[in-house]
Amino acid sequence: MSINLEVPKKFGLLVNQAHQVATEVFRPISRKYDQAEHEYPKELDMLAAVIDGMNDGGEGGTGARGVRRDSSDEPGTGNRNGTNMSSVLSIMEACWGDVALVLSMPRQGLGDAAIASVANDEQLARFGKLWASMAITEPGFGSDSAAVSTTAVKDGDEYVLNGEKIYVTSGERADLVVVWASLDPSKGRAAIKSFVVERSNPGLKLVRVNHKLGIRASDTADFVLEDCRVPKEDLLGDPEIKTGGGFAGAMQTFDNTRPLVAAMAVGLTRACIEETRRLFGEAGLEEDNDTPIALQPAAAAELLSMEADWEAARLLTLQAAWMADNRKPNSLQASMAKAKAGRTCTDVALRCVRLCGAVGYGETELLEKWARDAKILDIFEGTQQIQLLIIARQLLGKSSAELR
Repeated sequence: MSINLEVPKKFGLLVNQAHQVATEVFRPISRKYDQAEHEYPKELDMLAAVIDGMNDGGEGGTGARGVRRDSSDEPGTGNRNGTNMSSVLSIMEACWGDVALVLSMPRQGLGDAAIASVANDEQLARFGKLWASMAITEPGFGSDSAAVSTTAVKDGDEYVLNGEKIYVTSGERADLVVVWASLDPSKGRAAIKSFVVERSNPGLKLVRVNHKLGIRASDTADFVLEDCRVPKEDLLGDPEIKTGGGFAGAMQTFDNTRPLVAAMAVGLTRACIEETRRLFGEAGLEEDNDTPIALQPAAAAELLSMEADWEAARLLTLQAAWMADNRKPNSLQASMAKAKAGRTCTDVALRCVRLCGAVGYGETELLEKWARDAKILDIFEGTQQIQLLIIARQLLGKSSAELR
Protein backbone atom coordinates (compact mmCIF):
# COMPACT_ATOMS: atom_id res chain seq x y z
CA MET A 1 0.00 0.00 0.00
CA SER A 2 1.35 3.42 -0.96
CA ILE A 3 0.62 6.68 0.84
CA ASN A 4 0.67 10.04 -0.90
CA LEU A 5 1.70 12.71 1.60
CA GLU A 6 1.14 15.68 -0.71
CA VAL A 7 -1.81 18.03 -0.32
CA PRO A 8 -4.79 16.52 -2.23
CA LYS A 9 -5.22 18.36 -5.53
CA LYS A 10 -8.84 19.25 -4.81
CA PHE A 11 -7.74 21.21 -1.72
CA GLY A 12 -4.89 23.05 -3.44
CA LEU A 13 -6.93 26.21 -4.10
CA LEU A 14 -8.27 26.27 -0.53
CA VAL A 15 -4.78 25.93 0.95
CA ASN A 16 -3.43 28.66 -1.32
CA GLN A 17 -6.27 30.99 -0.36
CA ALA A 18 -5.67 30.34 3.34
CA HIS A 19 -1.97 31.10 2.90
CA GLN A 20 -2.76 34.36 1.11
CA VAL A 21 -5.06 35.39 3.97
CA ALA A 22 -2.35 34.51 6.48
CA THR A 23 0.24 36.52 4.56
CA GLU A 24 -1.77 39.54 3.49
CA VAL A 25 -4.32 39.92 6.31
CA PHE A 26 -3.20 38.16 9.50
CA ARG A 27 0.53 38.87 9.57
CA PRO A 28 0.23 42.66 9.00
CA ILE A 29 -2.26 43.14 11.89
CA SER A 30 -0.86 40.45 14.21
CA ARG A 31 1.13 42.77 16.47
CA LYS A 32 -1.60 45.43 16.44
CA TYR A 33 -4.23 43.22 18.04
CA ASP A 34 -1.77 41.52 20.36
CA GLN A 35 -1.12 44.95 21.88
CA ALA A 36 -4.77 46.03 21.70
CA GLU A 37 -6.05 43.16 23.83
CA HIS A 38 -9.85 42.68 23.80
CA GLU A 39 -10.31 44.98 20.79
CA TYR A 40 -12.27 43.08 18.16
CA PRO A 41 -10.38 42.76 14.81
CA LYS A 42 -12.86 44.31 12.37
CA GLU A 43 -10.78 43.03 9.45
CA LEU A 44 -12.11 39.54 10.18
CA ASP A 45 -15.72 40.31 9.26
CA MET A 46 -15.01 40.22 5.54
CA LEU A 47 -13.09 36.95 5.82
CA ALA A 48 -15.89 35.36 7.83
CA ALA A 49 -18.37 36.32 5.13
CA VAL A 50 -16.13 34.74 2.47
CA ILE A 51 -15.86 31.49 4.47
CA ASP A 52 -19.64 31.41 4.95
CA GLY A 53 -20.07 31.82 1.20
CA MET A 54 -17.66 28.98 0.46
CA ASN A 55 -19.47 26.66 2.88
CA ASP A 56 -22.89 27.62 1.53
CA GLY A 57 -21.67 27.19 -2.04
CA GLY A 58 -20.64 23.59 -1.51
CA GLU A 59 -16.96 24.29 -0.89
CA GLY A 60 -17.33 23.28 2.78
CA GLY A 61 -14.60 22.17 5.05
CA THR A 62 -13.21 25.61 5.73
CA GLY A 63 -12.77 25.82 9.46
CA ALA A 64 -14.88 24.60 12.35
CA ARG A 65 -17.99 23.71 10.35
CA GLY A 66 -15.99 21.23 8.29
CA VAL A 67 -15.61 18.59 10.99
CA ARG A 68 -19.01 16.97 10.54
CA ARG A 69 -18.56 13.33 9.68
CA ASP A 70 -20.13 12.15 6.45
CA SER A 71 -22.58 9.30 7.07
CA SER A 72 -23.20 8.57 3.41
CA ASP A 73 -20.64 5.76 3.20
CA GLU A 74 -19.96 2.77 5.38
CA PRO A 75 -16.58 2.60 7.13
CA GLY A 76 -13.81 1.12 5.08
CA THR A 77 -15.56 1.26 1.69
CA GLY A 78 -13.32 3.91 0.17
CA ASN A 79 -10.42 6.30 0.61
CA ARG A 80 -11.82 9.74 1.29
CA ASN A 81 -10.21 13.12 1.75
CA GLY A 82 -13.15 15.13 2.99
CA THR A 83 -14.07 18.11 5.10
CA ASN A 84 -12.01 17.12 8.15
CA MET A 85 -8.88 17.01 6.01
CA SER A 86 -9.64 20.31 4.27
CA SER A 87 -10.35 21.97 7.63
CA VAL A 88 -7.05 20.79 9.07
CA LEU A 89 -5.07 21.89 6.00
CA SER A 90 -6.66 25.34 5.87
CA ILE A 91 -6.19 25.90 9.62
CA MET A 92 -2.52 24.95 9.36
CA GLU A 93 -2.04 27.71 6.80
CA ALA A 94 -4.14 30.26 8.64
CA CYS A 95 -2.30 29.70 11.93
CA TRP A 96 0.98 30.14 10.12
CA GLY A 97 -0.31 33.70 9.97
CA ASP A 98 -1.75 34.18 13.48
CA VAL A 99 -3.38 31.76 15.92
CA ALA A 100 -5.23 34.41 17.93
CA LEU A 101 -6.86 35.90 14.84
CA VAL A 102 -7.96 32.44 13.70
CA LEU A 103 -9.55 31.90 17.12
CA SER A 104 -11.25 35.29 16.76
CA MET A 105 -12.91 34.45 13.44
CA PRO A 106 -16.71 34.77 13.66
CA ARG A 107 -18.57 31.46 13.39
CA GLN A 108 -15.33 29.49 13.60
CA GLY A 109 -15.22 28.73 17.33
CA LEU A 110 -14.71 25.36 18.99
CA GLY A 111 -18.40 25.45 19.84
CA ASP A 112 -19.13 25.50 16.11
CA ALA A 113 -17.00 22.38 15.74
CA ALA A 114 -18.92 20.77 18.62
CA ILE A 115 -22.24 21.52 16.92
CA ALA A 116 -20.98 20.26 13.57
CA SER A 117 -19.75 17.08 15.27
CA VAL A 118 -22.84 15.93 17.17
CA ALA A 119 -25.87 18.06 16.29
CA ASN A 120 -28.79 16.47 14.48
CA ASP A 121 -29.92 17.93 11.16
CA GLU A 122 -32.58 20.14 12.76
CA GLN A 123 -30.10 21.58 15.28
CA LEU A 124 -27.51 22.09 12.57
CA ALA A 125 -30.04 24.07 10.53
CA ARG A 126 -30.76 26.34 13.53
CA PHE A 127 -27.26 26.78 14.92
CA GLY A 128 -24.92 26.00 12.04
CA LYS A 129 -24.49 29.60 10.88
CA LEU A 130 -24.08 31.20 14.31
CA TRP A 131 -20.89 31.83 16.27
CA ALA A 132 -20.53 29.32 19.11
CA SER A 133 -17.96 29.09 21.89
CA MET A 134 -17.50 26.03 24.09
CA ALA A 135 -17.66 26.04 27.92
CA ILE A 136 -16.13 23.01 29.63
CA THR A 137 -13.58 24.13 32.23
CA GLU A 138 -14.69 25.08 35.74
CA PRO A 139 -12.87 26.54 38.77
CA GLY A 140 -12.66 23.05 40.28
CA PHE A 141 -11.12 21.22 37.30
CA GLY A 142 -9.24 21.68 34.08
CA SER A 143 -8.30 18.54 32.16
CA ASP A 144 -10.57 16.00 33.84
CA SER A 145 -13.78 16.64 31.94
CA ALA A 146 -15.50 13.92 33.96
CA ALA A 147 -15.36 16.29 36.95
CA VAL A 148 -17.98 18.65 35.47
CA SER A 149 -20.07 19.97 38.37
CA THR A 150 -22.43 22.24 36.42
CA THR A 151 -25.85 20.60 36.63
CA ALA A 152 -28.74 20.32 34.19
CA VAL A 153 -32.09 19.41 35.76
CA LYS A 154 -35.07 18.53 33.56
CA ASP A 155 -38.11 20.74 34.24
CA GLY A 156 -40.94 20.08 31.80
CA ASP A 157 -39.78 20.99 28.30
CA GLU A 158 -36.63 22.70 29.58
CA TYR A 159 -33.38 22.00 31.34
CA VAL A 160 -32.29 24.29 34.17
CA LEU A 161 -28.52 24.79 34.27
CA ASN A 162 -26.55 25.95 37.31
CA GLY A 163 -22.78 26.25 37.69
CA GLU A 164 -19.71 28.25 36.74
CA LYS A 165 -17.54 28.12 33.61
CA ILE A 166 -14.12 29.69 33.07
CA TYR A 167 -11.69 30.19 30.16
CA VAL A 168 -14.40 30.20 27.50
CA THR A 169 -12.70 31.10 24.22
CA SER A 170 -14.71 33.77 22.32
CA GLY A 171 -17.24 33.68 25.15
CA GLU A 172 -17.97 37.40 25.11
CA ARG A 173 -18.33 37.77 21.34
CA ALA A 174 -20.09 34.55 20.38
CA ASP A 175 -23.83 34.17 19.67
CA LEU A 176 -24.02 30.79 21.45
CA VAL A 177 -22.18 28.95 24.21
CA VAL A 178 -22.02 25.14 24.16
CA VAL A 179 -22.12 24.29 27.89
CA TRP A 180 -21.11 20.93 29.32
CA ALA A 181 -23.28 19.94 32.28
CA SER A 182 -24.27 16.80 34.19
CA LEU A 183 -27.78 15.39 34.22
CA ASP A 184 -26.93 13.37 37.35
CA PRO A 185 -23.55 13.87 39.11
CA SER A 186 -23.95 10.53 40.91
CA LYS A 187 -23.69 8.69 37.57
CA GLY A 188 -20.32 10.15 36.61
CA ARG A 189 -19.19 10.81 33.06
CA ALA A 190 -22.11 9.00 31.40
CA ALA A 191 -24.44 11.77 32.58
CA ILE A 192 -22.43 14.63 31.04
CA LYS A 193 -24.14 16.27 28.08
CA SER A 194 -23.62 19.44 26.06
CA PHE A 195 -26.27 22.15 25.74
CA VAL A 196 -26.50 25.05 23.32
CA VAL A 197 -27.17 28.23 25.30
CA GLU A 198 -27.91 31.52 23.61
CA ARG A 199 -25.50 34.23 24.68
CA SER A 200 -28.49 36.51 25.39
CA ASN A 201 -30.01 34.01 27.85
CA PRO A 202 -30.58 35.95 31.13
CA GLY A 203 -29.37 32.94 33.14
CA LEU A 204 -25.95 33.06 31.46
CA LYS A 205 -24.07 35.88 33.19
CA LEU A 206 -20.69 37.20 32.05
CA VAL A 207 -18.32 37.60 35.01
CA ARG A 208 -15.13 38.81 33.38
CA VAL A 209 -12.95 38.80 30.27
CA ASN A 210 -9.47 37.56 31.15
CA HIS A 211 -6.04 39.08 30.45
CA LYS A 212 -3.69 36.41 29.13
CA LEU A 213 -0.11 35.47 28.31
CA GLY A 214 -0.85 34.82 24.62
CA ILE A 215 -3.61 34.73 21.98
CA ARG A 216 -4.48 38.19 23.26
CA ALA A 217 -6.61 39.10 20.23
CA SER A 218 -9.02 36.32 21.24
CA ASP A 219 -11.39 37.05 24.12
CA THR A 220 -11.51 34.48 26.94
CA ALA A 221 -14.50 34.83 29.28
CA ASP A 222 -15.82 33.48 32.60
CA PHE A 223 -19.54 32.83 33.15
CA VAL A 224 -21.97 31.95 35.93
CA LEU A 225 -25.13 30.01 35.08
CA GLU A 226 -27.96 30.80 37.50
CA ASP A 227 -31.23 28.95 36.85
CA CYS A 228 -30.39 29.16 33.15
CA ARG A 229 -33.34 27.67 31.25
CA VAL A 230 -32.61 25.89 27.98
CA PRO A 231 -35.20 24.20 25.72
CA LYS A 232 -34.88 20.41 25.73
CA GLU A 233 -34.37 20.56 21.94
CA ASP A 234 -31.05 22.34 22.53
CA LEU A 235 -29.34 19.34 24.14
CA LEU A 236 -26.77 17.97 21.68
CA GLY A 237 -26.71 14.21 21.19
CA ASP A 238 -28.65 11.53 23.03
CA PRO A 239 -30.51 12.81 26.14
CA GLU A 240 -30.49 9.35 27.73
CA ILE A 241 -27.90 8.45 30.37
CA LYS A 242 -26.16 5.30 29.15
CA THR A 243 -23.71 4.13 31.77
CA GLY A 244 -21.82 2.00 29.28
CA GLY A 245 -21.42 4.76 26.73
CA GLY A 246 -19.09 7.23 28.40
CA PHE A 247 -19.59 10.84 27.43
CA ALA A 248 -21.66 9.87 24.37
CA GLY A 249 -22.14 12.89 22.09
CA ALA A 250 -20.25 15.29 24.31
CA MET A 251 -16.99 13.37 24.26
CA GLN A 252 -17.27 12.62 20.55
CA THR A 253 -16.61 16.31 20.00
CA PHE A 254 -12.98 15.91 21.01
CA ASP A 255 -12.27 13.32 18.32
CA ASN A 256 -12.96 16.03 15.75
CA THR A 257 -11.72 19.15 17.53
CA ARG A 258 -8.38 17.86 18.82
CA PRO A 259 -7.01 17.45 15.27
CA LEU A 260 -8.05 21.09 14.64
CA VAL A 261 -6.04 22.27 17.66
CA ALA A 262 -3.14 20.07 16.55
CA ALA A 263 -3.35 21.75 13.14
CA MET A 264 -3.12 25.17 14.82
CA ALA A 265 0.06 24.04 16.55
CA VAL A 266 1.49 22.60 13.32
CA GLY A 267 0.90 25.90 11.52
CA LEU A 268 2.50 27.98 14.27
CA THR A 269 5.48 25.61 14.54
CA ARG A 270 6.14 25.99 10.85
CA ALA A 271 5.99 29.78 11.17
CA CYS A 272 8.63 29.71 13.92
CA ILE A 273 10.95 27.43 11.95
CA GLU A 274 10.67 29.40 8.72
CA GLU A 275 11.21 32.74 10.46
CA THR A 276 14.28 31.38 12.25
CA ARG A 277 15.62 30.04 8.97
CA ARG A 278 15.14 33.47 7.40
CA LEU A 279 17.01 35.18 10.23
CA PHE A 280 19.76 32.58 10.02
CA GLY A 281 20.06 33.29 6.31
CA GLU A 282 20.49 37.01 6.97
CA ALA A 283 23.31 36.10 9.36
CA GLY A 284 24.97 33.87 6.73
CA LEU A 285 24.09 30.52 8.33
CA GLU A 286 22.33 27.84 6.28
CA GLU A 287 21.61 24.14 6.78
CA ASP A 288 23.06 21.64 4.35
CA ASN A 289 20.72 18.71 3.77
CA ASP A 290 23.55 16.72 2.15
CA THR A 291 25.75 16.91 5.26
CA PRO A 292 25.21 14.75 8.38
CA ILE A 293 23.74 16.73 11.28
CA ALA A 294 26.78 15.98 13.45
CA LEU A 295 29.02 17.82 10.98
CA GLN A 296 26.87 20.95 10.73
CA PRO A 297 26.98 24.06 12.94
CA ALA A 298 25.06 23.48 16.18
CA ALA A 299 22.37 26.06 15.35
CA ALA A 300 21.73 24.54 11.90
CA ALA A 301 21.59 21.04 13.39
CA GLU A 302 19.04 22.18 15.96
CA LEU A 303 16.85 23.72 13.26
CA LEU A 304 16.88 20.44 11.32
CA SER A 305 15.95 18.54 14.48
CA MET A 306 13.00 20.87 15.09
CA GLU A 307 11.87 20.44 11.51
CA ALA A 308 11.79 16.66 11.97
CA ASP A 309 9.58 17.04 15.04
CA TRP A 310 7.29 19.37 13.10
CA GLU A 311 6.95 16.85 10.27
CA ALA A 312 6.02 14.08 12.73
CA ALA A 313 3.34 16.29 14.31
CA ARG A 314 1.99 17.21 10.88
CA LEU A 315 1.68 13.59 9.74
CA LEU A 316 -0.06 12.54 12.96
CA THR A 317 -2.54 15.38 12.49
CA LEU A 318 -3.27 14.43 8.88
CA GLN A 319 -3.76 10.81 9.95
CA ALA A 320 -6.34 11.78 12.60
CA ALA A 321 -8.23 13.93 10.10
CA TRP A 322 -8.13 11.24 7.41
CA MET A 323 -9.56 8.69 9.85
CA ALA A 324 -12.42 11.04 10.71
CA ASP A 325 -13.19 11.52 7.02
CA ASN A 326 -13.21 7.76 6.53
CA ARG A 327 -15.45 7.17 9.56
CA LYS A 328 -12.81 5.27 11.47
CA PRO A 329 -12.50 5.53 15.28
CA ASN A 330 -9.74 8.07 15.86
CA SER A 331 -9.75 8.88 19.58
CA LEU A 332 -6.23 7.48 19.99
CA GLN A 333 -4.89 9.23 16.89
CA ALA A 334 -6.58 12.54 17.80
CA SER A 335 -4.90 12.49 21.22
CA MET A 336 -1.55 11.48 19.73
CA ALA A 337 -1.72 14.35 17.24
CA LYS A 338 -2.75 16.86 19.91
CA ALA A 339 -0.03 15.69 22.33
CA LYS A 340 2.76 15.68 19.76
CA ALA A 341 1.78 18.94 18.06
CA GLY A 342 1.19 20.84 21.30
CA ARG A 343 4.50 19.78 22.84
CA THR A 344 6.41 20.39 19.61
CA CYS A 345 4.95 23.86 19.19
CA THR A 346 5.83 25.11 22.67
CA ASP A 347 9.28 23.53 22.49
CA VAL A 348 10.11 24.85 19.02
CA ALA A 349 8.81 28.35 19.70
CA LEU A 350 11.02 28.78 22.78
CA ARG A 351 14.04 27.21 21.08
CA CYS A 352 13.63 29.57 18.12
CA VAL A 353 13.54 32.57 20.46
CA ARG A 354 16.74 31.34 22.09
CA LEU A 355 18.49 30.62 18.81
CA CYS A 356 17.73 34.12 17.53
CA GLY A 357 18.94 35.83 20.68
CA ALA A 358 18.04 39.49 21.15
CA VAL A 359 16.20 39.56 17.82
CA GLY A 360 14.03 36.62 18.87
CA TYR A 361 13.26 38.14 22.27
CA GLY A 362 12.35 41.63 21.05
CA GLU A 363 9.18 42.98 19.49
CA THR A 364 10.81 43.80 16.16
CA GLU A 365 9.98 40.23 15.08
CA LEU A 366 6.97 38.01 15.82
CA LEU A 367 8.94 35.17 17.39
CA GLU A 368 8.40 36.40 20.96
CA LYS A 369 4.66 36.71 20.33
CA TRP A 370 4.52 33.24 18.85
CA ALA A 371 6.30 31.85 21.91
CA ARG A 372 3.51 33.31 24.07
CA ASP A 373 0.75 32.13 21.73
CA ALA A 374 2.16 28.60 21.56
CA LYS A 375 1.53 27.71 25.18
CA ILE A 376 -2.27 27.59 24.94
CA LEU A 377 -2.04 24.99 22.16
CA ASP A 378 -0.55 22.54 24.66
CA ILE A 379 -3.32 23.28 27.17
CA PHE A 380 -6.81 23.71 25.74
CA GLU A 381 -8.81 20.78 24.36
CA GLY A 382 -6.96 18.65 26.94
CA THR A 383 -3.49 19.31 28.33
CA GLN A 384 -0.36 17.42 27.34
CA GLN A 385 -0.66 15.30 30.50
CA ILE A 386 -4.28 14.27 29.88
CA GLN A 387 -3.52 13.37 26.25
CA LEU A 388 -0.68 11.08 27.35
CA LEU A 389 -3.01 9.49 29.89
CA ILE A 390 -5.67 8.87 27.21
CA ILE A 391 -3.04 7.38 24.90
CA ALA A 392 -1.73 5.08 27.64
CA ARG A 393 -5.23 3.87 28.52
CA GLN A 394 -6.00 3.01 24.92
CA LEU A 395 -2.68 1.29 24.23
CA LEU A 396 -2.82 -0.71 27.45
CA GLY A 397 -6.54 -1.42 27.31
CA LYS A 398 -7.16 0.21 30.70
CA SER A 399 -10.22 2.09 31.88
CA SER A 400 -10.10 5.53 33.48
CA ALA A 401 -10.68 3.85 36.85
CA GLU A 402 -7.76 1.48 36.30
CA LEU A 403 -5.26 4.07 35.06
CA ARG A 404 -5.53 7.53 36.59
